[in-house]
Amino acid sequence: MSSPKPAPARSASSRGVAFVDGVRTPFGKAGPKGMYADTRADDLVVKAIRELLRRNPELPPERVDEVGIAATTQTGDQGLTIGRTSALLAGLPRSVPGFAVDRMCAGAMTAVTTTASGIGFGQYDVVIAGGVEHMGRHPMGEGVDPNPRFLADKLVDPSALVMGNTAENLHDRYPSITKDRTDAYAVASQEKYDAAKKAGLIAETLVPVATKSAAGWGLATEDEPPRPGTTLEDLAKLKTPFRPAGRVTAGNAAGLNDGATAAILAGEDTAAELGLTVGMRMVGFSFAGVDPAVMGIGPVPATEKLLGRTGLSIEDIGLFEINEAFAIQVLAFTEHFGIADDDARINQWGGAIACGHPLASSGVRLMTQLSRQFATRPDVRYGLTTMCIGLGMGGSVIWENPAYDGSK
Repeated sequence: MSSPKPAPARSASSRGVAFVDGVRTPFGKAGPKGMYADTRADDLVVKAIRELLRRNPELPPERVDEVGIAATTQTGDQGLTIGRTSALLAGLPRSVPGFAVDRMCAGAMTAVTTTASGIGFGQYDVVIAGGVEHMGRHPMGEGVDPNPRFLADKLVDPSALVMGNTAENLHDRYPSITKDRTDAYAVASQEKYDAAKKAGLIAETLVPVATKSAAGWGLATEDEPPRPGTTLEDLAKLKTPFRPAGRVTAGNAAGLNDGATAAILAGEDTAAELGLTVGMRMVGFSFAGVDPAVMGIGPVPATEKLLGRTGLSIEDIGLFEINEAFAIQVLAFTEHFGIADDDARINQWGGAIACGHPLASSGVRLMTQLSRQFATRPDVRYGLTTMCIGLGMGGSVIWENPAYDGSK
């Protein structure tokens, strides 16, 4: 007599994913004169994780199922599986696992989408996801050994390996986007950031960080890169380091920066169980590849793919948080979708041109800001966080506002 067949494995059903809360350290200038020159990268992300737990006392630390932390240059104090080491250093129980992830600029975004997928499939209830980049200690590309076939076999154009060159290439593809337009966009980013800072909106997203230098101890409480009062005349004087008579300058691009971010995500049912606030709900995400020589166009196909998957249109998006690696990259996105350079939906608090872009950390900065903007905008239902990614990619995530009131 044959033995009875075992019962089939039970599959978890899809469920809603909530972005609960996000924080970041102030962003610093990379280099020996930057405020984090003598501060470890892992200590930055540990500070962000501890602040998340402090702000959300309803979350028992042992309920965290995973810690995913991104870093582009995974060596030194950004190595050793930083998701696990930062969890231990932050005081989470030893039962909480962690991992490291790298997708260059979209590292933190990928940490979020990867762990959110686990939540949606029912394998996680609560996660912490974020990223860190100390570009002063670990410049982008430190220690890498690109396969010579990339150039020998002409797999990529040589300009693809220098991000500033890819931005100049994007200018070539969009001749209507002039240097005057990118400079004007950069000035507006500085102005919007400064207005948000003066209104106290930026400070709400930050955790103070103790810093150490030869002069002694200090306290980082605000971003170091912004240049309030920047004018078009100021930007017109800057050199174009990537091409003679080029269009990309230090003024219309993000700088080299240090900083960390972290966020709590949870299943919507778990958030309700624990009494956690839902800042926004994930609708969907998409990543797409493009020619590495014009990597800045990546957000366009990523967003097109995502809109197709969700059945939404670009007109349904009421708020955009677009990472400002370069002004040309943002304007190529807006031009493609027929959005004005100064559309009020775009980067309401300014962007990376003002506050900085510590590579793998930036995706969660975009999400944290969008979540806080949602809380004051019941008239907006959907928002988009999107960014270009080195080596020719783009990433986009659509979020829904739980405070949305269709009558507004």
